[in-house]
Order: sequence, then structure tokens, then C-alpha cells
Amino acid sequence: MIAELTFPIILQIAGILVLLAEVILPSGGVLTILAIGLFGYSLYAVFTEVSMSIGMMFVVADIIILPIVLIAGLKLLAYSPVTLRKSLKKTEGVTSQSEKLTGYKGKTGRTLTNLRPAGTAMIDNRRVDVVSRGEFIEKEKPVIVIAVAGNRVVVRELD
Repeated sequence: MIAELTFPIILQIAGILVLLAEVILPSGGVLTILAIGLFGYSLYAVFTEVSMSIGMMFVVADIIILPIVLIAGLKLLAYSPVTLRKSLKKTEGVTSQSEKLTGYKGKTGRTLTNLRPAGTAMIDNRRVDVVSRGEFIEKEKPVIVIAVAGNRVVVRELD
């Protein structure tokens, strides 16, 4: 009896490991299909070679164990190498915008190219990639910086 159960138990354990691998490694469902095949063949082997009552015990065990394995796999996903484990903080030197750009708000300059709505302007004797709020601004027109968001410098034409 124990010898007959060894192979189905090995298949069940392999199915659980493959299911955990599916949660941690993105495979597009290939590992899920493999896990279903392992569980299915294990149940087939138990029902045909051992007994119906042991087969039902395997089914009940699968109904209880598989959700627990999936939840544990999702918890392990947080520690997987495929996830971002660090937060990006300014104290660690990460910035979303150039430090130079933050001082441009309120400054005036002159467009070097037509803004349709993106182009280039000269602000504080520096060439800066800028955008308008959507309107067309001709070349050589005076502009003022109205916003700096990320690496985006927004200007409007001076009246």
C-alpha cells in the first residue's frame, strides 16, 4: 500500500513546487498547466491503483492544501528577485527631476525654436527643453516658466 502511494505523493509534491514556481516566475501559464497535469495524474494513479477512498482523501487534501500554497506563494512573491524591494527615496540620492530645473519657475526667457507645443528656449543663458500649455509659440518670443513638473518645463508667452 505504501509503495503504491509513493509515486502519487511525489507527483503531488512536484505539483505543489511547480505551482509555487508559477507564482514566483512568470511563465504565461505553462507551469500552471504542468502543475494541473501533475495533480491530475497523481489523482488518476491513486484512484486506479490504490482505492477510491484514498483517492477521495487526496482530493480533500488538495482542496485544503492548494489555497494555502497559493497564499504562501503570494507571500513569497514579496521576497522574490523579480520584485522591487527598495523604495526610491530622495535621501538615497534618487530624484525625479534635475535639481537645476527646480529654480526655473517664474524665470523669463526667449524661445529658440517654435513651440508646437514642445521646443527649446533660452532661460538664464541655458538651452532648456520646454513645452507650452498646448498653444503654438513662435521662435524668438519672450516666455515665462509657469510650472516645473518632473523633467518638464512649462512656459507661456509673455504679453
